[in-house]
Amino acid sequence: MFTIFRLIVNVTRRIIIRYHHLRPVMLLLTGYACYMLLGWIVLSLPWLHENGNVSLIDNLFTSVSAVSTTGLTTVSTPDSYNFCGELVILILIQLGGLGYMTFGSFLFLITHELKLTDFRIKMSKSAFSVEEDVKVETFIGMVVIYTMLIEAAGAILLYLYFQSAGIANPAWAAIFHSVSAFCTAGFSLFNNSLEGFPAHTGINLVVAALSLLGAMGFIIIHDALMVALRQRKRLTFTSRIILYSTMWVMVIGTFLLYVGEPSCTALPASERFLVSFFQTMTAATTVGFNTIPIAKISVAFTFLITILMVIGASPSGTGGGLKSTTIAVLLGTIRSTLRGREHVTFGKRRIPIGRMRAATASVGTYVILLLFGTFLLSWIETFELEDILFEVASALGTVGLSRGITANLSLLGKLIVITLMFVGRVGALSFGFALFGSATVEQIIEADLEQEDVVL
Repeated sequence: MFTIFRLIVNVTRRIIIRYHHLRPVMLLLTGYACYMLLGWIVLSLPWLHENGNVSLIDNLFTSVSAVSTTGLTTVSTPDSYNFCGELVILILIQLGGLGYMTFGSFLFLITHELKLTDFRIKMSKSAFSVEEDVKVETFIGMVVIYTMLIEAAGAILLYLYFQSAGIANPAWAAIFHSVSAFCTAGFSLFNNSLEGFPAHTGINLVVAALSLLGAMGFIIIHDALMVALRQRKRLTFTSRIILYSTMWVMVIGTFLLYVGEPSCTALPASERFLVSFFQTMTAATTVGFNTIPIAKISVAFTFLITILMVIGASPSGTGGGLKSTTIAVLLGTIRSTLRGREHVTFGKRRIPIGRMRAATASVGTYVILLLFGTFLLSWIETFELEDILFEVASALGTVGLSRGITANLSLLGKLIVITLMFVGRVGALSFGFALFGSATVEQIIEADLEQEDVVL
C-alpha cells in the first residue's frame, strides 16, 4: 500500500510539473482523470478481488465513483474486494475528498521548503475564498490537519458504536465509514448502507456530524478559528451564507419528510425524526448513506430528495451539487429582479456582477447536463423515469443515492453514469470552461467557478 501511495504522489508531481502551463481548469480535468485511471488500473489487479474477477468496467466505475466521492456502485464493495482492495478505494476517496489541487499544493509544501508558487497561491486563495492577508501555506496545512483530526475522532466514536453493535472487524469498519462520511463519499462496507441502524442515535449523529463538517467546507473552520483567536470580529459573509442556507435546507427537508413521507410516518416518533433528518442530511451534504430503502420512498418525496441533491453542499468542502452559495446568489437575483431593484443583494450585501454571471452560468450548465443525462439514460435503459432522473441527479451531484438501478445498468448506461460522476467532481461550469471556454486564469478566478478549485 505504501508503494501505491508513493505512486500516487509521483503521478501528482509529474502532472503538476508537466502540465503546469495549462489553464487551471484543464489542469484540474487532467489531474482527476489521471487519479481515476490510476485507481482503475490498481483495482483491476486480481489479487485485490474477494471472489473471482471484477469486470474492467465495474473497476472503472468504482474508481471514478471513489475519486469523485460519489458512492454509486455496480458491485458490492465488501463482497467484491478484499481488505487491500477496500484500502485502495479508501485512499481514492481520501484523495478525492481533499481535492486534486489541495493535495497537489500540500505536496508542493512538503517538497519545496514550505513555499508555493505564485500560481498556486492565487489559485488556492480563489479555491478557499480566503482574504489577501491569509497565508495560504498555513491554511492548506490546516486543511489537511483538520481533515485527519476530524476523521480520527469520527473513527474512534464509530468504533465504540460498531463494537457495541456486534459488527465484525469494528476498527476497520469505523475507519472506512469515518473517511467515507467526511469526504461525503457514501461508500459502505455494509451491503445495505446504514439501513441496519435507522434508530441508532449515536451512529446517525456521528455520521451526520462528519458529513456536515465535510460538506460545509474548510473556510468555516478557518473563520471560526479566527473568531476564537479574536483575530476577526465575526464570520465572513460567505460563511454566514453557508450556515444560513444549510440550516434552512436541513429544517425544511426534515420537516417535510417527517410529516409527509409514508415510510417515515409509519415509524415511532423518535425514530421518525431521526430517519427524516438523516435522509435530508445525506442528500443535502451529498454523502449518499441511507438508513431506509430509497427505492421505497414515494414519488413525491423522491423528487424532494432529488432537489436537495441538485442544491448540494457548500464551496471549499467535500460535497458536490450546485453549492449552497450558488443557489443563494440565484435566489438573490430572482428577488431583486421581482422587486425591480437595480442591484442584487443578499443579506444586505451587494452581489458582484461576476458572481451573478457565474451563478447563472453554473445553474444553466448544470440543468442542461442533468436533462441531457436523463434523456440519454432514458433512451438506453428501460427503468422508470423517476428512477433514471434520480440516478442522474445522484451521479452529477456526486451523491451516491440510488433507487436500485445502478447494478442493472447496461455497459453504455454505466459509461454515461461514469461521465456524469466525473463531470460532477470537476464541476459542471468548470467542465464547460474546459471544453468551450477560452478564459485566462484571471478571468476564471474572477468568474468564481462553483467547484472546489474555484469557488462560487
